[in-house]
Amino acid sequence: MTILVTGAAGLLGTELCRQLLAQGETVYAVDNFYTGSKSNIEQFKGRNGFYFVEHDIRDPYQWNNPMGMFDPLKQVYNLACPASPVHYQTDPWNTLMTNIDGVRNMLELCKQHNLRMLQASTSEVYGDPLENPQNEKYWGNVNPLGPRACYDEGKRVAETMCTISSVDTCIARIFNTFGPHMALNDGRAVSNFIIQAIQNQPITVHGDGKQTRSFCYVTDTVKGLIALMNSDNKGPINIGNIKEVTLLQLAKEIIELADSDSEIIHTDSAVDDPHQRCPDIYHAITKLGWAPDVDRRTGLKYTIDYVRKQLCDG
Repeated sequence: MTILVTGAAGLLGTELCRQLLAQGETVYAVDNFYTGSKSNIEQFKGRNGFYFVEHDIRDPYQWNNPMGMFDPLKQVYNLACPASPVHYQTDPWNTLMTNIDGVRNMLELCKQHNLRMLQASTSEVYGDPLENPQNEKYWGNVNPLGPRACYDEGKRVAETMCTISSVDTCIARIFNTFGPHMALNDGRAVSNFIIQAIQNQPITVHGDGKQTRSFCYVTDTVKGLIALMNSDNKGPINIGNIKEVTLLQLAKEIIELADSDSEIIHTDSAVDDPHQRCPDIYHAITKLGWAPDVDRRTGLKYTIDYVRKQLCDG
């Protein structure tokens, strides 16, 4: 079958295209390169079964199959949206509308062609949680007027749109994901810490560094998305790694793994920065048969090697 992937040139989209192609699927990739990178999808160009179109999903999208060129379009993975605070806060309106107009357009496409759609939601719908770990029944603690609201509330609205739509949808709440093909300028902890460590610069940790995150390697996250798409579950279902770590400990691990001389310095806390972030993945395990396989240190080694090569080539 043919599968449409929006946000195909981002971290998750690139790995999703790779895994779907490896399974023998035809991938129709869509991206506007707002945060995705053309270099990420260079590896697929000329490959049988991969097609790309540059498009912003805030604009309506019509599926055309000239002369029956493609197998029937069956699924849509809607991953398109800036995902890091640095990117989504640069143009908050664009971020919000990607989650409103963009999701509406994808739902309309799916309705016209009777497709199943996976909506990439986020752990950010839980805001700065008052419960830990976070399970799917938790309503969250989100500031609707803060600098993160364009993303947090945008994703919450997107979930509502999918829930009230007549389209066959499923919702994945994705927790922090990292790995090769992540944007080096996304301003998030893993990319920042690795670049600083490789360059032996001071590693900057927001606040006291005691805030926690749970980092999932990208191959595992994407396997979870595929498992959800091909199940009969609507979700939302958390996709993430339950191994919680403080940002201070993460910085120390990266210094060690990168064989770096970097020192750790502390900067002001980010506004509305969650103090805890850890998924309850009971439903992913029991309903999807999915759990992450790659431990954090192994994933960090792969990612450090990737970033080092990117910096050298650049």
